[in-house]
Amino acid sequence: MTSGLGSDARSCTVIVLAAGEGKRMRSRLPKVLHPILGRSMLGHVLSAVERALPHASTLVVVGRGAQQVEGHVAAVAPAASTVLQAEQRGTGHAVRIALQDVPERSGTVVVLNGDIPLLREETLRALVEGHQREGRAATVLTAEVDNPYGLGRVLRDENGQVTGIVEERDATASQRMIREINAGAYVFDAAALRTGLGKLSTDNDQGEEYLTDVFGLLIAEGARAGAHLAATPTETLGANDRAELATLRALMRDRINEAWMRSGVSIVDPATAWIDVAVVLEPDAVIEPNTHLRGHTSIASGAVVGPDTTIIDGVVGAGATVVRAHVVESVIEAGRQVGPFAHLRPEPAAGGVGRESLAGPSSGAGGVADPSLAGPGVRAADASRNDGSGPADVPTEGGPQ
Repeated sequence: MTSGLGSDARSCTVIVLAAGEGKRMRSRLPKVLHPILGRSMLGHVLSAVERALPHASTLVVVGRGAQQVEGHVAAVAPAASTVLQAEQRGTGHAVRIALQDVPERSGTVVVLNGDIPLLREETLRALVEGHQREGRAATVLTAEVDNPYGLGRVLRDENGQVTGIVEERDATASQRMIREINAGAYVFDAAALRTGLGKLSTDNDQGEEYLTDVFGLLIAEGARAGAHLAATPTETLGANDRAELATLRALMRDRINEAWMRSGVSIVDPATAWIDVAVVLEPDAVIEPNTHLRGHTSIASGAVVGPDTTIIDGVVGAGATVVRAHVVESVIEAGRQVGPFAHLRPEPAAGGVGRESLAGPSSGAGGVADPSLAGPGVRAADASRNDGSGPADVPTEGGPQ
């Protein structure tokens, strides 16, 4: 895809905020590492950055669960660097620490919350392009929502110009009636951002340094600030608890399934088909109800998968049929039939090392079935076979976008 970004945008600095504890998740896992269809929330954000701003330098601010998040970043975005916010003193404090790690950095700085996994690359690219085209000191991504409770509100004057951002806890009764919310994505001029961060106070309900206060400080000094309205409010949603996480997961499922159906795949019941972002489906594949396709699975043209089937890192050949089966790291060759009530998985060698053989169909749960029962046309999968290519609207790992 050809990008309209100028050289400054292509070489910009991106700061992803991933230091929060996420108390309402009630989990030992840091909030940003909770998975959504084959990728963590943070992984989805980093993937959008990589596609929208491929030449950007990315810093991920970590805090609670720092070692876990650092390890995850190294695995999914090895070009990114991490910066430790040892004491969580607010989003402004987090950004200031990140910029201290790159004191020579100038130009455009993009700041993103690490828990907005539905953010589209097109939206992120348009946000940066609009900021640079208008020559602003600061730009915020916004959305119009029906229920803005708990979210920061965007303040405008009688001419529609942005005058600031106020957090829910600090908003007046009239300000809480505003439906345009801060979506957790920002673009700044680096010099202006450093100036604003140096003037932040903790005089607010939470006693923290709010990044959003930079807008009011810059505007008060005569700098230009503005907003970019997201095309759809759903892509700006975050998750603070497991219920909200489930909502995001369902929205991502719908986005992925719609993209595959528009690419020629038949999904009989989209509400019960759960397809990870790295899965590859060919046109005329058929996905029956209650099917889960996970990891780097690929399904060839004419294959029928389901109902009641899970495939993890498996390959299904053209015209094959897989019914009521659990398939792990196995290749089902063209035209073959598997199931019902089959379990295919690699059989561990003695001592946990050595050769890998393949389990065949099993009528019961547990244990590795006799490989001879699988018959010809079923073998172990090569985990490296799939590059994660997918249709244009699916946030995949390297496919056409």
